[in-house]
Amino acid sequence: MANKSIVNPQTGVSPASEGAAVEEVVVGTRGSALAMWQTEAVIGLLRARHPDTRFAVQTIKTQGDKTQALAIPMAQLGDKGMFVAELEQALLAGRLDMAVEPLHDRLLVERERQPIDAAVHSLKDLPGQLAAGLMLAAITERADVRDVFISRHGCTLDRLPQKAKVATSSLRRRAQLLYYRPDLQIVEIRGNIDTRLRKALAPDGPDAVILAAAGLERLGLTEYITEYLSLEVMLPAAGQGALAVEVRAADERLVRLVRAADHAPTRLAVTAERALLDTLGGGCQVPIGVYACTEGTGEQEHLLLRAMVANPDGTRLLRREAQGPISEPEALGRSVAEALLSAGAGEILAESRALPARST
Repeated sequence: MANKSIVNPQTGVSPASEGAAVEEVVVGTRGSALAMWQTEAVIGLLRARHPDTRFAVQTIKTQGDKTQALAIPMAQLGDKGMFVAELEQALLAGRLDMAVEPLHDRLLVERERQPIDAAVHSLKDLPGQLAAGLMLAAITERADVRDVFISRHGCTLDRLPQKAKVATSSLRRRAQLLYYRPDLQIVEIRGNIDTRLRKALAPDGPDAVILAAAGLERLGLTEYITEYLSLEVMLPAAGQGALAVEVRAADERLVRLVRAADHAPTRLAVTAERALLDTLGGGCQVPIGVYACTEGTGEQEHLLLRAMVANPDGTRLLRREAQGPISEPEALGRSVAEALLSAGAGEILAESRALPARST
């Protein structure tokens, strides 16, 4: 973690000159409105616990960001790591495109390029395996894990007309939608939340779009939500609704500082989910949904995990669930994954990986 002197832009004097050195933590993030909101939220948690620490933000475009404007299905572009690889490289090597620093809460000033100390991710964007030398020092308290249905006609999923067009870039959502409503036409959509909303609400747009509830809630866009989809219809992606702060594992002081933003129940749940994903060898090429949560209190407290595996056209879908002790989240994730494999998930996953990517 760097100890850098920061000049007060109003006085021209560094805090060290004013009598007290202020430690600075440089936080890397994607530059979208949602990513910046998430980063500021994490910094707010850390600032409350470490009021003498300054936090600078540097933005970087990932490969996923650079392809948002292309009409290429997500599954064709590769795994979800395309949204985090450049951040991990910047964390390890300090290669960034642009840097900004928040002064007070909202004022931003340009900075020179420098290495970052921590990276903030939407946890569902992280691949199962992190880059060597990095770790998740904090996983924040989870927001709403559900997906939502947004229809410009005001129709719920059940009331949507036959053969209506529903937009999503997620094979997980596609498979569950087609399992529930095989008559629907699924169309590809890319872009940030604002872009997807604009496309979905346009007169010539699709009849509906599926998005994550957490992102809309964080950006104050819940007025557009037609329906919150139940977990019986649509299981989320592993880690959906949670934020992760990734740091260099060897920097013990930084790990301790960032740990202040960690939420133990959420960490337990997503640990079980990511263990299932890792056991199944999942990624954006295969439709896997999973959700774990703590239930009960005291000696009765336990983890409940629900998961599904399907093929992209929704003709085969397997669901399994189990509960286990909160002390063994990884074991629970592996056991549910093994139950799915025993039921035939391996064959479904192999078929899904062999299919060419489609944009419809």
